[in-house]
Amino acid sequence: MEAIKDASHLYEVERRAEHTARPGFRITELELSAKQKVPWHYHNNVADTFYVLQVSCHFPAAPKEEVRLRPGETFTAAARRPHL
Repeated sequence: MEAIKDASHLYEVERRAEHTARPGFRITELELSAKQKVPWHYHNNVADTFYVLQVSCHFPAAPKEEVRLRPGETFTAAARRPHL
């Protein structure tokens, strides 16, 4: 898998908002419908931290691992760890 600077054109979400960004740090909010998902990917040098605002969700975080989160809970996918 080769790194892509911005893959937002590869998948559809209900809403996308970037709240802040600086070198090495970014906060982006994605709102997904029940039928939408971000495709499998990983990041070479950064971690993705997920924070659930509303409703519970579940998603695969590595092949054969499923993460379940409720509102207020977080999960971090470390650099090079596949997730969707």
